[in-house]
Amino acid sequence: MYRYQVTLSIALVLLYCVTETSSENRKGQSPCDQLLLGQYLCDDPEIDPETQQAQGCNPDNRTVPVTCRPAVDITCIHNGTPRNSTTGFKKHVPCNWTNGHKFETALLLSIFLGMFGIDRFYLGYPAIGLVKFATLGFMFLGQLIDILLIATQVVKPSDGSEYVIDYYGAATTRVMMDNETRLRVQIDGGT
Repeated sequence: MYRYQVTLSIALVLLYCVTETSSENRKGQSPCDQLLLGQYLCDDPEIDPETQQAQGCNPDNRTVPVTCRPAVDITCIHNGTPRNSTTGFKKHVPCNWTNGHKFETALLLSIFLGMFGIDRFYLGYPAIGLVKFATLGFMFLGQLIDILLIATQVVKPSDGSEYVIDYYGAATTRVMMDNETRLRVQIDGGT
């Protein structure tokens, strides 16, 4: 009876070791889109010299495909084929879609001709531009507010595009919280 228990225990330990080894092998063979940050390195997208943003930016989902490579000793699966640090894979990264409206032009129009609504006409808001023209920029108060809104990039072109700003220029990014945001709980029990 004792011999049977020892044999069964050894068999269970061996089975556990085999499953752990195979699960470690599967960790290196995970899908490429599930790799964590630091497990891959992506190339920078090609920059369009006219718009100073990534070439080929899709206006619908605002992403651009770039080539990424897993880190050394990491292999992942992309479209059914194993990829490593030499072969790489394509990944869609966020980009700013622009449609030719320059930030500097909008700001200068708002400063010097904002009382006539020219800034709003330039950005594609003709109704607000006409009201500003008729009321002399809401008696200059609307002009001041528009200067602040354009300078802080709250008011953007009406087609939903971003301003043309230097790639490493003074662009702003809104930090928002949504269903995909994860809150990290502090270890000491605070929130």
